[in-house]
Amino acid sequence: MDIDELFPRKPGDPLTELARQDLDPLSIHELDARVEALKAEIARVEAHKARASAHRSAAEELFKKS
Repeated sequence: MDIDELFPRKPGDPLTELARQDLDPLSIHELDARVEALKAEIARVEAHKARASAHRSAAEELFKKS
């Protein structure tokens, strides 16, 4: 299963473009740097998701009490 099947996106979408990049020309050092950058991006997205979830829960609780 490729990225388009998992998460259909518009042409030119950065995530789709990232997944389609040819990794063959990259050195081991460049691949390691890419993995670290992707791990940092995953952490950033997960933190944002947690904040969004907490915000949604708070809003749902507020409206439930009204």
